[in-house]
Amino acid sequence: MPKTVTIPAPQPGDVLFNVEEKVFPDHKANPGDKAYIFMHTVPFEGSVGLVNMLTATRLARKGFELSFVLYGPGVLMASAARGYPSVGAEGFPGNLAYNRQLKTLMDEGAKIYACRFAMGALYGMREDDLIAGVIPVNPLDILDLTIQAWRDRALVMTTWTI
Repeated sequence: MPKTVTIPAPQPGDVLFNVEEKVFPDHKANPGDKAYIFMHTVPFEGSVGLVNMLTATRLARKGFELSFVLYGPGVLMASAARGYPSVGAEGFPGNLAYNRQLKTLMDEGAKIYACRFAMGALYGMREDDLIAGVIPVNPLDILDLTIQAWRDRALVMTTWTI
């Protein structure tokens, strides 16, 4: 079938949609508002981990007291041993994005928790393998963090991927 419509291809710098319009108000946290982000996701197996880290960063910048909870494969996000050909070397663009974003969250006041069960029983990680500042927790603390979030009437985001 012959091509019947020809339109110019988009060029770098072209704006294809309205980037100025914002439908909802730019909400900020009220004093004492908290947010909990629970991550049970495999780093680098999709964009969800990094996207939720960026969302968490935005929540912190809106004034929420933020707790970022890594459990299951999510604990791999907090590995301080990442890099290639050496630790800390970026083996490909974005290879250390999880590390950088977790450090940004901590620098901006977030608390990052990592489940000891997932670290040891599932992945053979030691507490010394965590990015400095990440707080290792008992696996029973994951449910208690969830209950604490409920009691705090906090904003909660939970992501599960396997």
